Amino acid sequence: MDPTILAWALAQPSGTRWRGLADAFTGGTTRVSVEGRTVEYRSLEEIARALIAGHGAENTAARRPSITLASFSPGGTR
Repeated sequence: MDPTILAWALAQPSGTRWRGLADAFTGGTTRVSVEGRTVEYRSLEEIARALIAGHGAENTAARRPSITLASFSPGGTR
């Protein structure tokens, strides 16, 4: 598990899906309860994959930097 992704998930507010997954992962358990719902994951690897997917979905700007090309002409606008 990438420490950056785990740190991101642990920084989420308590009671959120990503924080619940991170707490379960760090606690070594595969049962996650968030907002009255409980999910039993098959393995910690499955939780890690869910965290990676969640981080990617929540942080699209971090994955896809934008590039802007500015063009200038010597005589002003044409």
